[in-house]
Amino acid sequence: MTFLLLLVTLTACAASPQDLSGKMFTFPQETNTARVILTPTPIQEFSALTICHRSFTDLKRDHALFSLATQSNSNALLIFWDETNKEMDPHIRDKKAQYKGQDYKPNMWHSICTTWDSASGLVQLWFDGQPSMRKYVSSGEITGSTMIILGQEQDTHGGGFDLKQCFVGMMSDVHMWDYTLSPCEMQKYVDDLNFTPGNVLNWRAMEFQIIDRVLIEDKLMTCH
Repeated sequence: MTFLLLLVTLTACAASPQDLSGKMFTFPQETNTARVILTPTPIQEFSALTICHRSFTDLKRDHALFSLATQSNSNALLIFWDETNKEMDPHIRDKKAQYKGQDYKPNMWHSICTTWDSASGLVQLWFDGQPSMRKYVSSGEITGSTMIILGQEQDTHGGGFDLKQCFVGMMSDVHMWDYTLSPCEMQKYVDDLNFTPGNVLNWRAMEFQIIDRVLIEDKLMTCH
């Protein structure tokens, strides 16, 4: 009966878009199974993109913040924190850029956005609203069937998870666009103002499937 109820819940999560405004995914324990699979709009080619999310963790080790894999590139789009080198590493088409100097403090919410354009091959990180320098990472489009996962880092399309790279904490406000946001739109997202929601992933109308222990909770707010 428990399994049947879980199956019904998972099916419901994946059946139709849900408005997750004011909500967050909570990943409460270290595991190589718990994850959220996000269903994007049916776009099979990306010549540009922006991915934004907010996260809260006390991890002091490597961990993945966003993982998009295709059949040909397991790190087609990966946002990864490298604890040893204290750097945020956006990966595009299995190539990475390295950004040091972010004040990635534990136990507080951070807004992290990444933009990339295939024509120039340039990537840029926006950490808590502050833009980094633009760096070359990879030219050429991201193509093929996509698998987008929160909570785990994909070493293969939809699998290859490493316990010591999983995310433990809370995550919210995940949006993805198939173009690069302007600085003004980026600031609207950071300030949680009236920004244009993602046209690939939209937190206000998200299709997803939860695998194992991931909770949907009200987003923690400070009491004033």
